[in-house]
Amino acid sequence: MPGMGRSGRFGDRAFRWLTCVMALVVLGLVLLIVVELVRGSHLSLRKFGWHFLVSSDWDPLNGKLGALTFIYGTLVTSAVALVIAIPVSVGAAVFLTEVAPLWIRQPIVMFIELLAAVPSVVIGLWGLFILVPVLRDYVEPFLQKFFGFLPIFQGPILGFGFLAAGVVLAIMITPIITSISREILRSVPSLQREAAYALGATPWEVTRIAVLSYAKKGIFGAVILGLGRALGETMAATMIIGNVPNISRSLFAMGYTLPSVLASEFTEAVDPMYLSALFELALVLMGITLIVNALAQLLLKTFAGPTVKPQH
Repeated sequence: MPGMGRSGRFGDRAFRWLTCVMALVVLGLVLLIVVELVRGSHLSLRKFGWHFLVSSDWDPLNGKLGALTFIYGTLVTSAVALVIAIPVSVGAAVFLTEVAPLWIRQPIVMFIELLAAVPSVVIGLWGLFILVPVLRDYVEPFLQKFFGFLPIFQGPILGFGFLAAGVVLAIMITPIITSISREILRSVPSLQREAAYALGATPWEVTRIAVLSYAKKGIFGAVILGLGRALGETMAATMIIGNVPNISRSLFAMGYTLPSVLASEFTEAVDPMYLSALFELALVLMGITLIVNALAQLLLKTFAGPTVKPQH
């Protein structure tokens, strides 16, 4: 019918413009955040320039301000978190989709989702009263005794520090990576598995070749989402990293992260330059997040290889 055709075309145009507006709203929010951070940090940007990124000094009373210490702490704790969380998360996702019997899958999934919903301050309290003593009395002495020849396991044992913060961050990002990886693995077509079994593959070979190879891009995306959470986590890391501006090769040493210094010192910043430096730290944190995501997209395209176009 002619009238219905015009109505359909109008609905299509309205739908297209509405979805476009929603996408632009998201882009606009990001731009507004960046603009506000640049405005807030203009004093620091003008005074320190690029030197702010490579300076490890942090003495607000004397006007010596630099971000290197906090960048280092953020990257180290996030790296420790990924080293711990990736094998645990991917292994749990594989178990839930490929190995676990049906009667046990749902209870485990429920606990994983429950862990994801626990507030970070609660995990921080658990880390403060449970994890730190365990690391101080058992884990760190063990690591120093058997792996003390490595610089990362040298130095005084305190319980607090990069290792403790990394473990807590790993606990926080594990349910995120596990849940997304599980959904990715569930989306792998059954024909992939059946074809591998038909060729005589073992269950491990089916999982490695037919499932993980097919889902590797999605799992990589899950890891990047977990890394984004680790980079921006505030309260849990603040409570157990020690909050000491320090660059050390040892994971036992105390340190500081970008989110931690923002949470700890923002209310104390009465000097305009001090406040501007904190705004610049927030800008640096956002920049690191954007760079990490851009590098992840680049690596993803590199590993994926060229796209094969169908021939007509």
